[in-house]
Amino acid sequence: MRRRVVLLFLAAFLLIGTAGQAQAAGYRYWSFWDRDGDRWIYATQGPSLVRPSDGDVQGFRFSVSENSDDAAQPRGTAGFASICAKTPAEDGSKRVALVLDFGTASDAPAGENPPAPRTACARVSPDATTADALAAVAGPLRYDTNALLCAIAGYPEAGCGEQVSQQGQKQEGKKEQPTATAAADGTSTRDDDGPSVGLYAGIALVAVLAGAATWQARRRRNATD
Repeated sequence: MRRRVVLLFLAAFLLIGTAGQAQAAGYRYWSFWDRDGDRWIYATQGPSLVRPSDGDVQGFRFSVSENSDDAAQPRGTAGFASICAKTPAEDGSKRVALVLDFGTASDAPAGENPPAPRTACARVSPDATTADALAAVAGPLRYDTNALLCAIAGYPEAGCGEQVSQQGQKQEGKKEQPTATAAADGTSTRDDDGPSVGLYAGIALVAVLAGAATWQARRRRNATD
């Protein structure tokens, strides 16, 4: 009997752990990156705050990710020389190479198909921001009321930083400012879901098993008295 109780307790705790994993969710949004040599580095400011220099390479990737640690990087290895090969330097302007990765079909909102990844060379004024460079070569852009970048080149057609489950189902009413790298104001906030139904069920099961174990122990003591 004792072994059975132990096994039931173990099953209950596994249920709680599984419920917690099932509750994990990500956010569908455009992340913003800086190229450092052959590495992509998650940007620490929003594109409306960054003022790149002539020769910089920056990237955007649309994907579903839980946070910056697991965010998908822009794909491709093209550097500034190849991206801006047909855009010669000119006095009074700077060139910014942009890598635009619209993500995969699994990251796309329902009913939409991501465009193929592409690169572009933006010639902008010396004081232009990354957002200015992006607008010059990849419009139309769409922002929400919190200055969060929602769409590049019109993709996606709708939605902005919505929360999605692991199965990719949109969680209505949940919206985030994904990270400082995608929001123009440099803020970084997230909404966390409350405990899931499965979690409550697991806790209830543990309580029931605890009660059953206590009852069995009392029954044994009474039988031996």
